[in-house]
Amino acid sequence: MAESTGTVPVPPFTVDRSSPVPLYFQVAQHLEDAIISGLIPPGTLFHNEIQLADDLGLSRPTMRRAMQHLVDKGLIVRRRGIGTRVVQPKVRRQLELTSLYEDLRSTGQEPTTTLLSFETVEADEEVATHLGIEAGATVARLERLRSANELPIARMTNYLPERFADLDPETLAEQGLYQLLRARGVVLHSATQTIGARTASPGEARLLGEPRGAALLTMQRTAYDDHGIAVEYGTHLYAASRYSFEIDLLTP
Repeated sequence: MAESTGTVPVPPFTVDRSSPVPLYFQVAQHLEDAIISGLIPPGTLFHNEIQLADDLGLSRPTMRRAMQHLVDKGLIVRRRGIGTRVVQPKVRRQLELTSLYEDLRSTGQEPTTTLLSFETVEADEEVATHLGIEAGATVARLERLRSANELPIARMTNYLPERFADLDPETLAEQGLYQLLRARGVVLHSATQTIGARTASPGEARLLGEPRGAALLTMQRTAYDDHGIAVEYGTHLYAASRYSFEIDLLTP
């Protein structure tokens, strides 16, 4: 997605004053849709809030609340002396048994993958425990850098049982891992997953295009097939500035 550095007015929009939806939320939703669709590209500077309010015929407090809503969602940032700028929208991922590749494709983004390594190694105690095998058993280990819109999002390290060591490296760089497992007849059924956070090491920051010491999201996942057999253990790092997880909560 191309980045803009100019100032643009708000795309044409008319608030519905008869709607029960608050005016600030109508404006915020309109701007969010324009940012995510690329109509307002990353890097764009907004007019100041006074001008925006006048353009839309809104009060300044209403416009200020709408912009704060976008700040809270990580879509824009305010910088003293610079103004309000659009940032790259985060990838928001539902906590479901899907791969990052599938999630990016489902939101209209085109993922790209750099295969950093693909080798067979001996499983250490951690990997062996998650895959339900003996320590020292041979496993396939692959490490990939997943990007979208030419920006790195995640470094993914996956361990697979030895029977998957013949996966084609070129295909691993072109498709999602779960897609390849399904093509091999694996029926993914369930997974256990742990999410955390930590700061990036210098090497991790360089790889993910983040500043030294930036916040990273971490995820460890063990996926099981329909027979309850572990088929994949992954330990992934995500750039927190461009990525988040979403959880739907229901009352009991």
